[in-house]
Amino acid sequence: MLTFPLSGSSSELVIDVLTMVLTDGKPLDRAYSHNFSGMQYPPAELARITTVTGDILRRLNLYCFIVDMKAEDIERMGSKLINGWHLFHELELPKMEYALQVDAEDFAARVAQAKTQPALWDGCPEWLDTLGAKQLGDKWPAERAALAAVPKRYIRANSLKGTRDELKQRLTKELVATVEVEGVDSALEVRSDSALFKTTAFKEGFFEQQDAGSQLVAAAVDAKPGMRVVDACAGAGGKTLHIAAQMKGKGRLLAMDVEQWKLDNLKARARRAGAHNVETRIIASSKTIKRLKLTADRVLLDVPCSGLGVLKRNPDSKWRDTPERLPVLIELQKDILQSYSRMVKVGGILVYATCSIMPDENRNQVDAFIAANPHFKLIDDEEILVSEHGFDGFYLARMERISEV
Repeated sequence: MLTFPLSGSSSELVIDVLTMVLTDGKPLDRAYSHNFSGMQYPPAELARITTVTGDILRRLNLYCFIVDMKAEDIERMGSKLINGWHLFHELELPKMEYALQVDAEDFAARVAQAKTQPALWDGCPEWLDTLGAKQLGDKWPAERAALAAVPKRYIRANSLKGTRDELKQRLTKELVATVEVEGVDSALEVRSDSALFKTTAFKEGFFEQQDAGSQLVAAAVDAKPGMRVVDACAGAGGKTLHIAAQMKGKGRLLAMDVEQWKLDNLKARARRAGAHNVETRIIASSKTIKRLKLTADRVLLDVPCSGLGVLKRNPDSKWRDTPERLPVLIELQKDILQSYSRMVKVGGILVYATCSIMPDENRNQVDAFIAANPHFKLIDDEEILVSEHGFDGFYLARMERISEV
């Protein structure tokens, strides 16, 4: 966290980002992109701005409670929230023009009251606390607290270009401090506020920014050179590129998605990474899947999910319509698993994954699928909990097709 206060201009920028997220409903990454466009802030100052914004969103209900305001009043009362955040972290108040002040006595009383409410102290909305307790039981308090923590910054060494040790040495020369991540052979944790994406190492494709937990999901695919592999919910392709590296650029790797713009982004990333065996294909209809029936050695289904394992990285999701969307997402996951599994050939492996920590999206989905599809057997599964390693939360299950039907 910060050791000295934000400047007045940086404070105003935080308020602008929060307003776009909380009032206009924009995703946090787009709000950053819009507000940072054309800005000439030093990388360290941008890091400070995102640190404060992220922390406020991770515990938004707490910070609003201790300054006695509502989140929807952010545009009008944002300066009060910023002042409250600084007081909470025992920092000097920023010098903002026309700033709303916080009553010190009332503030202290509200902080004391908040300490008696663990869910509020962890920045957890009521709907999420109820869901987490129901789904995870005794595990939930630790996960709830971990989801309020500042996310660490991880990158994946692209083995198509060099080893992790070679990447670490290159980044050291570019003044980027990193440490190896135990248990994840491809991962480095970035320990400095350097302009990572301006490094020569990034421009030449030596790494991708990817959470260490996400790297474990792609590693579970265990793709080999010469295989035919399908990443059927590829998105922008972080896991696709990891799989390409596993394959050493040999074999066929088909990246599929329902949105063309994501695949277009993936193409650009694949060129930079030297992942020349990646093909992209839009899923236009069920026929796209049917044509690939029983052809793939590996199929990765990183399905659309609630994102409840990555809330510390995407904290704005806490304050959206996730409770209403969850039943729809669970049904979509079920449909994707049933339909897309047809692409796996006999002896091939299906990997089902989410960035959620909720069993209804994870093991419960897999158990229901296996019960309805005896031509698949469960090999193993893994629950990557946020509280265990500091990674984002993920789930993965590996299933083998043992017969055509």
